[in-house]
Amino acid sequence: MLNHRNKGQNFTFVKNYFMQAVERIYEYQDWITILFLACFALIVVAKIQFPQRFEEFTSLLSSGKFIAFKGKENKAFHAFNILLLTLQAVSVSLFLFIVYRFLTNTESSSLITFIRIFTAYFCFILIKAGVEKIIGNIFDIDDKIDYYIFQKFSYRNFISIFLLIAALFLTYALYPTALIIGLIGGFALLANAISLFIIYRRNQSIVSAHWFYFILYLCALEIAPYLILYKLITI
Repeated sequence: MLNHRNKGQNFTFVKNYFMQAVERIYEYQDWITILFLACFALIVVAKIQFPQRFEEFTSLLSSGKFIAFKGKENKAFHAFNILLLTLQAVSVSLFLFIVYRFLTNTESSSLITFIRIFTAYFCFILIKAGVEKIIGNIFDIDDKIDYYIFQKFSYRNFISIFLLIAALFLTYALYPTALIIGLIGGFALLANAISLFIIYRRNQSIVSAHWFYFILYLCALEIAPYLILYKLITI
């Protein structure tokens, strides 16, 4: 009888322990749901309005057809790219918002905080692209810069879909941990680095002919802005 009672107490203790371990408090976050629906709506609009482009875009990893053919149009700010660029800004901002909540150890769903992150990121990519366009105009290489921006947008838009799915799971299914966030963030950074390597290798002849300017560009516009952004965030 005593042994049976001890087992019952142990079972109750284990049950209560695990119930407390997985407890998660959800606050009012309907605006996050609306953002996810808006992202999926952007994907649907892109697929309906530009079916061929969308089909080629989805095969970006297995085929270079999208980059090779659509890149020749030199339309980095094509309507299709703008739709996916907006998707990228929202997806990345949602993920960064989740990281912010994790680092500050709060479950707060402040829309104002998200708007600040979104505004900062969107302005960052637009200003960076604008500076690149100005450099292209100064050195009379507009076509090459447009093609380069198009390639970067294409790969990063593709990566942003992964971040959107990750943010969806972290919001409604998984509890964010340092390991999960680190794996997702590390994968996104690695994928971005690989995409840049592919772009530079694809334009190897141009890079080799102007290697000095390429190194200056790499340091000034591909490394320094992210270091400055990192310092601003950490401060």
